[in-house]
Amino acid sequence: MNTNTTQKMTNYRWVICGMLFLATTINYLDRQVLSLTWKDFIAPDFHWTDTDYGNIAAVFALVYAIANLFSGRFMDWIGVKRGYLWAIGIWSLGACMHAGCGLATMWQLNLGSTQEMLQATGDVALAISTVSTYCFMISRFVLGVGESGNFPAAIKVTAEYFPMKDRAFATSIFNSGSTIGALIAPLSIPLLARYFKNIGWGNGWEMAFIIIGALGFIWLGLWMFIYKKPEDCKRVNAAELAYIQQDSCQHLREKESLSHQGEGEGEPEEAIPFIKFLTFPQTWGIFLAKLITDGVWWFFLFWTPAYISDVYGLKSDNPTAILLIFVLYAITMLSIYGGKLPTIIVNHTGLHAYDARLRAMFIFAVIPLLTLFAQPLGNYSYWFPIILIGLAGAAHQSWSANLFSVASDLFPKNAVGTMTGINGLAGGIGSYCINKYSGQLFDYADKTQLSYLGFEGKPAGYFIVFCYCAVAYLLGWLVLKALVPKYKAVR
Repeated sequence: MNTNTTQKMTNYRWVICGMLFLATTINYLDRQVLSLTWKDFIAPDFHWTDTDYGNIAAVFALVYAIANLFSGRFMDWIGVKRGYLWAIGIWSLGACMHAGCGLATMWQLNLGSTQEMLQATGDVALAISTVSTYCFMISRFVLGVGESGNFPAAIKVTAEYFPMKDRAFATSIFNSGSTIGALIAPLSIPLLARYFKNIGWGNGWEMAFIIIGALGFIWLGLWMFIYKKPEDCKRVNAAELAYIQQDSCQHLREKESLSHQGEGEGEPEEAIPFIKFLTFPQTWGIFLAKLITDGVWWFFLFWTPAYISDVYGLKSDNPTAILLIFVLYAITMLSIYGGKLPTIIVNHTGLHAYDARLRAMFIFAVIPLLTLFAQPLGNYSYWFPIILIGLAGAAHQSWSANLFSVASDLFPKNAVGTMTGINGLAGGIGSYCINKYSGQLFDYADKTQLSYLGFEGKPAGYFIVFCYCAVAYLLGWLVLKALVPKYKAVR
């Protein structure tokens, strides 16, 4: 390999990172259309309850979880260039499919107009809510299958284009696309829905799904021409390639040393059988840490607009509600620095990258404790819970970026996609539970006027969930530390 140090290094790896960032941004925009339109635009059409919405969100999470298990293996098998094309094509199709759920419900129940749906009562209203819920579940199924490919592909691309010490930073950059998507969403989606409703294009929410879903097809066209493996890419010069592959060079030298000692022959690493992943404590440490914590972010993502509407009476297209959501996700942008913290710790302490990552993750695990005060301080101003949830969201994104990087630290490159898929399975299961049972909890709390630590009704329900969100990361960190206390790579 040419490692000419006088050659100025290109930076094409950051162009690739930018594409991963855009894909993740679109990914989260597509997820957010439903959460920002269901309460004030869709629910009145279909007579939905919180339980209906919770079930739809839970189905998406469950499908996403199961599909992650296979999408990671799929990316390892087919490669990220073609794999990403399949993933974003499917999820963009699923996003657009939501727009047809109203027509499908009317056709299934032989209804003549949306006005007839709105005015329905009794058994007819129940039938409308049931059929429409299933229609949305089908659309979320397709969306979940496609979106499950995003993070396995992105993490695999990061492992291809960045050395180990830079992966958490690169991951935090593309992972911040989830924050940017969530940031753009309240500024665009409710206004799109309101605009098209006002001009008579359906009830507005349909066009919001179509327009946001179409963004994925634009990205798909760009990816076909931009991505190549670093060793095959003409825009990556020898100096950048040497920088990218510095870990591989070190590993090769170690293997050559072992070979000279008669302890190895430098053979290429074989693919790890899927069933063998279940025997590694590294797998279970990552899986359980993700399972415990990931649902917190999805709860913030899917329920914060409803929280603002339920507790403070601000509809999703209200300027104050839009500003609140915008500020919340603007605060989560602090997570970009979270991926850099392990590098700073390494530079100042000389710790191994894994030990530095665990130290950084402990700091991120403490910050969500602030959400214990979100609901009580909300009695004084709705800005307090928004700011505290934003800080917890920033901590989550920093935690998540480092947890993804733990997989690429501990597993060989030919297993990163599969391990990231297992990671996604854990996150999806956690999201399924928190979405399904939160919807049921909120309906129960509202119906029975549940009392909890001074709060009644839905505010009590939200406070219960916030209490879990506060302690989840410390529990996840303790599990990871117990199962993988020191760096031990899987060979």
